[in-house]
Amino acid sequence: LLDRELSSYGAAAEVVLIDDASVTPCPSDLIPDPLDAITQVNVLRLRRNLGHQRALCIGLCAIGGSDRYVDSRGVVIMDADGEDKPSDVPRLLERFSSHAGARLIFARRERRSEGFIFTVSYKAYRVLHLILTGIPVRVGNFSVVPRSFLDRLSVVSELWNHYAAAVVHAGLPTDSVPTTRGRRLFGESKMHFVSLIGHGLSAMSVFGDRIGVRSLIATISLGALLFLALVGTIAASLLTPIAFPVWAVTATGVIIVLLTQSVILSLAFSMLIHVGRAGTTFLPARDYQWFIEGLRCVWKRDG
Repeated sequence: LLDRELSSYGAAAEVVLIDDASVTPCPSDLIPDPLDAITQVNVLRLRRNLGHQRALCIGLCAIGGSDRYVDSRGVVIMDADGEDKPSDVPRLLERFSSHAGARLIFARRERRSEGFIFTVSYKAYRVLHLILTGIPVRVGNFSVVPRSFLDRLSVVSELWNHYAAAVVHAGLPTDSVPTTRGRRLFGESKMHFVSLIGHGLSAMSVFGDRIGVRSLIATISLGALLFLALVGTIAASLLTPIAFPVWAVTATGVIIVLLTQSVILSLAFSMLIHVGRAGTTFLPARDYQWFIEGLRCVWKRDG
């Protein structure tokens, strides 16, 4: 399907499949039919299963670090399960060309077709992500990356946790094309409720410093309001004939407790900001090679 779409668009490509340490061996008849637009198919095998985001990180670094692809215009990232439709690739490439290859083009999924619980949970995650980071969640992995961006992405440590969030965090110029979800070719998606939570936390971890700043501002604002409430409570109690009424004692105690917690939270968010800016333990361009077992060609067009 992909070869047919690329052929109709008039583009030539090589395919790099990422084998995330699968226990199922790659079939010998992986390419049963002759291909026109695709000139070669390689399999990049990893030493261990890392999850799709980290496997994607290693794949991008491997392509970016290879002299073989130095003259390529860009890299199309897509899942091989059929949910990212090959028919959308020409549309992404068309938008990519309209920007002269100077922007990263995302496929923006207009609607989801998973179950009710997953869909509601995903929408709740999008709202939470917007509140904490100020950035809406609109895109995923399906995209076209300019070849020149690979060197920049390979030194974005956040790429190890979440590709799309790392692109936004790095401030790379982007555009998007609306798409619909394709039908899965076989099997069932492993992205269930627990996976969604882990995936969402990985995305938000990329914006840890931003979340820390926004949370710090919120807790400081809350602390200021509590302090004003404390002053108001004490002033009101002094205007009553009773020495110190019971309601004032109770209100003062509650406000002091909340004010103390606000200060503690402010300190915690300050530390979160510091940790987020202190440095990184994983640099994709430097460390990705440790996870690669090998790269082998499984099909090549004659001539």
